[in-house]
Amino acid sequence: MPKMTDREKLSDLEKRQRQMADEADAVRRSLRARYAAVLAEIPVERLSEREFRDIVGQAIRAGGSPALAALKALPPAPG
Repeated sequence: MPKMTDREKLSDLEKRQRQMADEADAVRRSLRARYAAVLAEIPVERLSEREFRDIVGQAIRAGGSPALAALKALPPAPG
């Protein structure tokens, strides 16, 4: 196999980089769809959209395990 020129290497690398980015986007969409399907089973309608966004945003910011530990430490909700 003949040696690739720097220009050919760069072109090949850019092509692979685009393919990797496309694959990452596809996996990200798939994961988000799976999480969205979980929401259909949770009574999120009890929350306002703002509350829901804040809860999810803060949980993601804190990380799954610390957020879960903090929520489990709370007293049960009245009613």
